[in-house]
Amino acid sequence: MSIQSPCIDVCQMSEDKTVCVGCYRSLSEIANWSRLTDAEKIRVIAAAQKRRATLECQGYSELIP
Repeated sequence: MSIQSPCIDVCQMSEDKTVCVGCYRSLSEIANWSRLTDAEKIRVIAAAQKRRATLECQGYSELIP
């Protein structure tokens, strides 16, 4: 099984430079994606989804494509 990258070609870092506002992964997660196991990729995707949900709850929906 191969896990697809969550990249949606909106490659722009958040104002605080912590995550991409397209996929909600950190620079480290993006840079290391090709070296991660499928289990690690699943964990990264789950963390990115949690980041997105947190930002939505905090009213940062204008960052979300």
